[in-house]
Amino acid sequence: MKTALGTTSLADVLDRILDKGIVIDAWAKVSLVGIEILAVEARVVVASVATWIEYAGAVGLLETVT
Repeated sequence: MKTALGTTSLADVLDRILDKGIVIDAWAKVSLVGIEILAVEARVVVASVATWIEYAGAVGLLETVT
């Protein structure tokens, strides 16, 4: 299926995200008069299981079975 130059479908975008993966890293701090009231830190990873296993193994996040 050929698409016009510059157009992509939602399926194409999801396929690319699941294939390559995406990381969203957010950090927020709320303070009042110099006193920290709330701190939020979040890291969201969106990827297919195969992509996650490939990269997690490369950076040592997976335990090796001996």
